Amino acid sequence: MNQVVLIYSGGLDTSVCIPMMTEDYGFNHIVTVTVDVGQPEEDITMAAEKAARFGTEHYTVDAKDEFARDYCFPAVRANAMYQGGYPVSTSIARPLIALKAVEVAQKVGAKAFAHGCTGKGNDQLRIEFIVRTLLPDARIVAPMREKNMTRTEEIEYARVKNVPIGQSAEKIWSIDENLWGRSIEGGRLEEPDFAPPEEIFRWTAGPQEAPNTPETVVVRF
Repeated sequence: MNQVVLIYSGGLDTSVCIPMMTEDYGFNHIVTVTVDVGQPEEDITMAAEKAARFGTEHYTVDAKDEFARDYCFPAVRANAMYQGGYPVSTSIARPLIALKAVEVAQKVGAKAFAHGCTGKGNDQLRIEFIVRTLLPDARIVAPMREKNMTRTEEIEYARVKNVPIGQSAEKIWSIDENLWGRSIEGGRLEEPDFAPPEEIFRWTAGPQEAPNTPETVVVRF
C-alpha cells in the first residue's frame, strides 16, 4: 500500500493537499493527523469532518497537556519572545505537532510524510527536522512549497476540486491558534498601511469595545 501521512489542520493549505496526494503524487492511501494543541474545539471537529468527507484514515491526537507542560511553561520561564515582543506561539508548537504525526506514521507503517508549509517561512524546517531525525528514510512531500501557489490560486484550486474551505477572495486570512497564542496573516495584512478588520480578532477587543471596569488576573507557575 502506497500511503502517506499528512499533518492536517483542516485549513486551506492542508485541505488542498489532500487531492494532490492522489492526483499529483500517486498515493493511494492518505492518513491525516490533527494534533490538538489547544485550538478551538470546532476546528478539531471541522478537520475530522473534512477528513471523513475526503475518505482519509484520520487520527486526532490530544497533545494539550504535553504542549503546556513541555513547551508553554518553559517558554514562560525563558521569557521567549521573538524580537522582544512577539510570543513564539505558532513556531513553538510545530516540533510537537511533527512528533505526534511521526508517531502515527510509525503506527501505520507509512514511509512518506506530507505537510502544508510553504517555502516562505521556517515551519517547513521545524517540521522536517523532526521527521528527518525520527524517520530518516521517509519521503517528505511539501506540495505548497513545491508548487509555490498563492492563496488565491489555492482557493481557485479548491473550487475546481470541490474542496470545502472557509476562505474566499475577500477573506483570505490564515489563522493559527493554540493554548499559547493566536496569529493571523495573509492577504492585505502583509501591507503596513492596511488596518486589520475587527472581525478577525477573537482574543482581544479594541478600547471602545472593552469594559470600563478592569479585572485582575493572577497567574502562578
